[in-house]
Amino acid sequence: MVFDLDLIKKIYAGMPSKIAAAKKITGKALTLTEKILYSHLFSEKIQSYTRGKDYVDFAPDRVAMQDATAQMALLQFMTCGRERVAVPSTVHCDHLIQAKIGAKKDLSAAIDVNKEVYDFLASISNKFGIGFWKPGAGIIHQVVLENYAFPGGMMIGTDSHTPNAGGLGMVAIGVGGADAVDVMAGLPWELKMPKLIGIKLTGRLNGWTSSKDVILKVAGILTVKGGTGAIVEYFGEGAESLSATGKGTICNMGAEIGATCSVFAYDGKISDYLKATGRAEVAALADGIRGQLRPDPEVYANPAAYYDQVIEINLDELEPHVNGPFTPDLAWPISKFAEAVKSNQWPEKLEVALIGSCTNSSYEDISRSASIASQAIQKKLKTRAEFTITPGSEQVRYTIEKDGFLNTFEKIGGMVLANACGPCIGQWARHIDDPARKNSIITSFNRNFARRNDGLSSTHAFVASPEIVTAFAIAGDLRFNPLKDTLRNELGEDVMLDEPTGYELPPKGFSVDDPGFQAAAKDGSRVQVLVKPDSQRLQLLEPFKAWEGVDLKGLRLLIKAKGKCTTDHISMAGPWLKFRGHLDNISNNMLIGAVNFFNEQTDHVKNQLTGEYGPVPATARAYKAAGIGSIVVGDENYGEGSSREHAAMEPRHLGVRAILVRSFARIHETNLKKQGMLGLTFSNKADYDKILEDDSIDINGLTDFEEGKPLTVVLHHANGTSDEITVNHTYNAAQIAWFKAGGALNVIRTEFAR
Repeated sequence: MVFDLDLIKKIYAGMPSKIAAAKKITGKALTLTEKILYSHLFSEKIQSYTRGKDYVDFAPDRVAMQDATAQMALLQFMTCGRERVAVPSTVHCDHLIQAKIGAKKDLSAAIDVNKEVYDFLASISNKFGIGFWKPGAGIIHQVVLENYAFPGGMMIGTDSHTPNAGGLGMVAIGVGGADAVDVMAGLPWELKMPKLIGIKLTGRLNGWTSSKDVILKVAGILTVKGGTGAIVEYFGEGAESLSATGKGTICNMGAEIGATCSVFAYDGKISDYLKATGRAEVAALADGIRGQLRPDPEVYANPAAYYDQVIEINLDELEPHVNGPFTPDLAWPISKFAEAVKSNQWPEKLEVALIGSCTNSSYEDISRSASIASQAIQKKLKTRAEFTITPGSEQVRYTIEKDGFLNTFEKIGGMVLANACGPCIGQWARHIDDPARKNSIITSFNRNFARRNDGLSSTHAFVASPEIVTAFAIAGDLRFNPLKDTLRNELGEDVMLDEPTGYELPPKGFSVDDPGFQAAAKDGSRVQVLVKPDSQRLQLLEPFKAWEGVDLKGLRLLIKAKGKCTTDHISMAGPWLKFRGHLDNISNNMLIGAVNFFNEQTDHVKNQLTGEYGPVPATARAYKAAGIGSIVVGDENYGEGSSREHAAMEPRHLGVRAILVRSFARIHETNLKKQGMLGLTFSNKADYDKILEDDSIDINGLTDFEEGKPLTVVLHHANGTSDEITVNHTYNAAQIAWFKAGGALNVIRTEFAR
């Protein structure tokens, strides 16, 4: 089945003329990114936009939502006044399945525990014309890659790793739920025109090196914020040599450098994958406009003239990498990793190795990993670490079982988990003797912040390719280098692992009995959305209050967060995922992972009303109950990580009026704006140091709130002195209107009510 074929035909029919018009207006050749962006403008009128400066209204082709974020997105959407979504949209049940004892039992348990949430998502999808992928169908990004992504398209997804689709030449951008509401409502979707980072790949991968190592290398170069506000476009003969799913892996983890998204040009590898996944018609259509789905020749000839930054990586020379711990951009070539483990005194013993997930669960990944596992059997080696395998979709799982790979993994002690996110996003009931004990794990996932996988701050999580992870599972020692080191087998012999081998696509084709898709009713007017009034999992939303029309006076400092403060720190996942549809309940995790600058502790802040220290959410609730607004102060790249809008909604719900930081991650800043919050940055970053624990804070200039005009913050210190500092913002006129109305959704409601 080919989804949305008529839509794709329509998009391709219009692309050539739109791209020609964009070239004429801009007066230059275009990158692939620019071709896609300019052909997806909301307005028919094409004009030239300045990267990194101009806000642009776009019209994405589709929306995808995972079950954790879909709850809040759809709770918002159902109040906007539309009877049906304006663009093709889907819900994917992947985040709420806890990994515990194995695929079948874990899936069965999840369906039981999460029944009311799944019933809600199924019913609201049915009502509003949204495709529903049932629990067990697979992870959103893999399912999108297999079914919906197409070259030259544009989509948004309520998950930061939606960029998987970039592997098929699609601009796919992670957003918050409020952004999804805009698109599903048929309204323009706003994005600051991204800057462009061009990454030229030369040579070919060889030996132990895989596509994963490309993005691990890039993360080391650009860091977790080097891609902020930019789309990363890969090109060159090296890019052409990578499989489509390998391209998807690279694009997926682009979220870890803060990139808006990543994208590859259409080529033969993408065509092959489309055909292998039942979309030969799409490949034929893409072939018909091939030149529009690639950068212009002038771009290839002189990339520095067309990209804001150009990085070149020679795949011939690229080493396998291991990144971490605690951050995905700490990049170690395998030749230097053992020494890094030793010199940093990281736990050398490897306790768990995990492969799969949305970023590395393709047939190619699994087949190459299985070749290592097969060697272990042949060479009389056993795994010395726990080993888990997470298929990305039911189609992948069914096919790799049919082709014998799962059996191979099980023979060396591997445990196959459900087709879901599981350990990658904290849904892992890990078995460990002492949770406080320092320990090491390694994954082929994408994100490895402290407490990310198992909720334990003591866990040192490293990221590598599935092949390298499998080799480490066999060795059980982080000092092992499979390129040169031997292992002692059951016979007492020293043996080496051979280079991995595999298949880009299944030689016998993909197979699946039931992919897990449920189409929506053609007429949803009689469908009832299922939400119990006394539910602890779901809560219908009340509109946030509009701005009072005055400057904000007497705000109390809730927390001054020190160092890294990701969306995991602000609204962690794991056991809290079950409350993603209940704003008040999930607000009890607000900022409990953030480090308090004044005492170096988490979830322990001063209540200025009582002088006592206590949890962050309880302190915020105390201020709210007293009618006092509060403010959160943060460091660099505040809100990096996932798209979860709860990190913006929870402070809004608990009375926080402003977030003042040294710098923001893109999605989080947008999410704050959507919820009617003030997202502000220090004009002078050193002013962060002026914030004291007992400060009462004013924000002045709001009565004259204008685009490009700074605001003034006054810090009233407990000793009677004060400091006046300048703070910046990136609000445009429309976003200021959101603030004044109390949130973007309030503006939408008003528009649809007319």
